Amino acid sequence: MGIDAKTEMKGVDLTDAAATRIVKILAAEPDKTALRVSVEGGGCSGFSYKFDLVESRNEDDVVIEKGGATVLIDELSLVYMGGSVIDFVDDLIGQSFQIRNPNAVASCGCGTSFSI
Repeated sequence: MGIDAKTEMKGVDLTDAAATRIVKILAAEPDKTALRVSVEGGGCSGFSYKFDLVESRNEDDVVIEKGGATVLIDELSLVYMGGSVIDFVDDLIGQSFQIRNPNAVASCGCGTSFSI
């Protein structure tokens, strides 16, 4: 299943819970200014998400700002993440950022890898 141009143009949304958690994490890292989310080849389902705290933006970054939080996604990763929602979940299993990606046709049990 390929990604069409319509999917490619969709943005990525950030929930209030994710924004709140990002602000809290960045407050403890004064030299960092944003959370970078990217897609890499690999993982048990073909692609995996990578989360990094960064101090600067790249020219090709798409910037998502909400509630004082800043998330950066490079244009190539956005192709795979268009229409996704980044959330922060705190439940009995633990705390984690989760990405609900409408482009993924399969994902692994850990929620960090997917296939298209």
